[in-house]
Amino acid sequence: MITISSNFRLIMVDMHGNSAKTLRQNLLEQRTVFAAEQNYAQIQARLINHLNQLLSQQGKSWKSVALYWPTQDEVDLRSTLLAWVKNASDRAISLPFARPDKHLDFYEWRQGDQLLLSKYGVPEPNPENSARPQLTPDCILIPCVGWSSSVVDGKTHYWRLGYGGGYFDRTLAQLRKNNPSLICIGIGFDWQKLDDAQWAAQTHDEPLDMLLTESSVLR
Repeated sequence: MITISSNFRLIMVDMHGNSAKTLRQNLLEQRTVFAAEQNYAQIQARLINHLNQLLSQQGKSWKSVALYWPTQDEVDLRSTLLAWVKNASDRAISLPFARPDKHLDFYEWRQGDQLLLSKYGVPEPNPENSARPQLTPDCILIPCVGWSSSVVDGKTHYWRLGYGGGYFDRTLAQLRKNNPSLICIGIGFDWQKLDDAQWAAQTHDEPLDMLLTESSVLR
């Protein structure tokens, strides 16, 4: 069972007898409640403001950013990235396409494109659309169901709890071999932070390069 303080700053999860699947379900339910809160628009705006600052600084060197199509009350970053693309003619946004082998490919997306529904009901690009090539992103934005941090050899690492399919972890592992400079940024909220008693990253989990919340950009 999850209980959250009235300002959604603190999350408490009783994992006794519960699985990671139950944890995800509880967090998703709480995210729905959180998104209906009166001050949600202001909190989301603060998060997007941090992203805009990041794009105006580090994003100047990026040519392709992989976005996600928002579902289940995820933060909608599409307008922000469309504005980023308009500032330079050589920039592009891509969306993930889920392959049968549970890896992701990324294809260029432009506003107004017709998308396909995946088996999970998530809109994704058509890989057979020759007008939208497959891209290798310089940066990937990934929504978090929950997140955590750990310190190893004096360095802080940030981890994403996702939906349990493992698509992003498999894809990131391969992309990082091909492009060590790839930046992976988790998108979440302060209240979604989990401690070790609630959830700990597994050996197959890929760390985030940054974590972006309404209060800060964690590196």
